Amino acid sequence: MSNDSRPAGGARSRRRAVTVAAAVGGCALVAASAVPAAAHPAQHHGHRLDYVALGDSYTSGPAIPTQVDAGCARSDRNYPSLVAGREGAGTFADASCSGATTAQMWQAQGGNPPQLDALSRDTDLVTVQIGGNDIGFGPIIDTCAGLGVQDPTGNPCERAYEASGQDELALAVRRTAPKIAQVLRAVHARAPHARVLVVGYPDLLPDDGVGCFPQVPFAQGDFAYLRDTEKRLNLMLRTEAARNRAEYVDTYGPTVGHDMCKAPADRWIEPLRPAAPAAPAHPNALGEQAMAGAVLDRLAGDHGHR
Repeated sequence: MSNDSRPAGGARSRRRAVTVAAAVGGCALVAASAVPAAAHPAQHHGHRLDYVALGDSYTSGPAIPTQVDAGCARSDRNYPSLVAGREGAGTFADASCSGATTAQMWQAQGGNPPQLDALSRDTDLVTVQIGGNDIGFGPIIDTCAGLGVQDPTGNPCERAYEASGQDELALAVRRTAPKIAQVLRAVHARAPHARVLVVGYPDLLPDDGVGCFPQVPFAQGDFAYLRDTEKRLNLMLRTEAARNRAEYVDTYGPTVGHDMCKAPADRWIEPLRPAAPAAPAHPNALGEQAMAGAVLDRLAGDHGHR
């Protein structure tokens, strides 16, 4: 019987579905992004690396060719697959699944077993990218896009989420923090010898807060609010990693300037109508490569490695 921490509630999983009325055109993605290659296969105490990836759709890579698990929208070119290849992992288990919340660490999601089940005492490396669905990435995007079409020059989304007198999205981030802590404690319990990396979320919207309606149909005044919400989420993930014997991988900084408002040749996050193979408001293949590069840089730097 495992001694890991379990979530107090039984929150049901929610598939991330983004539906919007606004339509924009685009062309194929043509830029390239390099992922550092490992000089030699990774070794851990004399054996090949045993790597397990946990996460949601930002990890799994929905719609990015080639999809190898339709139920979880998992790509063989997502960042865990790229990291495993560059590190020469001897054993690699990608348990990530589109729509996953922290609850799916303990609960099956369709045909995908509980993600924590992929861990063992032999696991050397774990990456975890989770929390976006706990705060409601999909519904937030749907809500803000709908309000943005009605009031493109104001900040209707911010007003809606602050109508109660407090910022409901900031509250959602705070409420997700103990769930992240529970996940990390459970990871350590099941994989006590593993190096654990908490992977943050990439830059989705312009870091300068300037909007790009109608390509991304949020109101002009809501771009900075949503940017700050994502930064708040990433700060929480960084804080919980530090508190729970894990390392944080910043994927926001390395992806600034490649958000969904950029031209197709420059963006690593697709807008609500993708021009390259990817889910709406998700990383494309270049975005997954960029996140892989951030993970590999962290591994190579060896900062905080216990």
